[in-house]
Amino acid sequence: MNILIKNFLLLVSLIILLNSCAAVNVTTSSVKEKGIKEAISDGMIDASINKEYLNHDVNMFLNVEIEVVEGRVLLTGSVKKPKHRLDAIKLAWKVLGVREVINEIEIGNRESLKEYANDVWINTQLKAVALKTIGLRAMSYNFETIKGKVYIAGITSRPEQVEAIIESTKTIKGVKEIVNYVVIKE
Repeated sequence: MNILIKNFLLLVSLIILLNSCAAVNVTTSSVKEKGIKEAISDGMIDASINKEYLNHDVNMFLNVEIEVVEGRVLLTGSVKKPKHRLDAIKLAWKVLGVREVINEIEIGNRESLKEYANDVWINTQLKAVALKTIGLRAMSYNFETIKGKVYIAGITSRPEQVEAIIESTKTIKGVKEIVNYVVIKE
């Protein structure tokens, strides 16, 4: 088991080095739910898509957020033109291991700095509320807020956790809509 963990850490380090600008989103809690192999695979998919975006257009890399759960890719954020949205989808599908692409990319920029700050504030509150509601298991979930619309992604074997997070999210001022992309695993 120790060798497996060392290999996992070595692989994650290698991914970070090879894709220095790409974020590898692998947390201890998600490794428990997914398993090490699936977590590594999702991390590699995330890094590869980020690399594709960076090579294609730095604005796409900066403006499109990526969440990967079991090969399911959730794309959020905003781009200026419909063509950029299609490019983001096509580039995500190019990556080996992608099973599904969920497109939630909006056309047009955030309206203002105030709107962006509000989204950051909602996300910060959401993470705190999730920690308070379900404890450290909240690390198994990813949250993204765009124009008051909250996206929740992750994997769990406990559907009651998802319901608790959704109910808590409804209490946060400024949340306009909640979109749930959490995978419930047996």
